[in-house]
Amino acid sequence: MLASVLKSETAIVASVKIMRAFVAMRRFLVQNANLLIRIAYLEKHQIETDEKIDVIFDKMEQNSPKQLPEAVFPTGCVWDAWTYVSDLVRSATRRIILIDNFVDDRVLSMLTKRADGVTATIHTRYSEQFLTDLKKHNEQYPSIEFIQLPHRHHDRFLIINDKVHFLGASVKDMGAGLCAVTEMAVAPETILGMLR
Repeated sequence: MLASVLKSETAIVASVKIMRAFVAMRRFLVQNANLLIRIAYLEKHQIETDEKIDVIFDKMEQNSPKQLPEAVFPTGCVWDAWTYVSDLVRSATRRIILIDNFVDDRVLSMLTKRADGVTATIHTRYSEQFLTDLKKHNEQYPSIEFIQLPHRHHDRFLIINDKVHFLGASVKDMGAGLCAVTEMAVAPETILGMLR
C-alpha cells in the first residue's frame, strides 16, 4: 500500500515485486489445488480415524477384565500369585498396609511397584536381617514404615486403600503351595485395631 502511494524508484520496484509475488502465489495455488485439497482431506480423515481409535480404546478399557476380588493359586503358580498381588499393590492410590509375620526383601521389592505418594507400612515380627534390608531399601526408595507386631498372628492381611484382602500365605511364599487371596467386607480399622 505504501509502495503504491510513494512515487520513488524504490517504491515502483517494490510494487512490481509485490505484484509478482501475488501472481506467483496464485499460480502455485492453481497448479497445486488438487494436492492441497487432498492434504485437507487426509487431515480430516486422520482426525476422524483418531476419534474412532479413541472410542475403541475406551471400549477395550471398559470391557477389559478387572482384577477379581478373590483368586486361588494352585501349588507351583508362584508367578500368577506374585503378579496378582503386584497388581493389587499397583492399584493403591493412598496406602498399603501389610500384616504378615514372615516378610523378607522380596516383599520390599514388590512394594517398589506402588505409585508415587502411596504410603506403605509393614506390620511384622522383628528380625535383624529384615531391618537391615528395610534400612537399605529406604535409603534408595520411598520409605516403608515398619511396625513390630506385638505378638504372633496366624493370618496375613493386605490393606489397599480402604479394602482388606485376606492372604492365605505370606506374600513371599504366595503360589509355592495352594493359597488364596480374598477381598473382605471388614473395615481396615477393625483389623488394625485388633493388632494392639
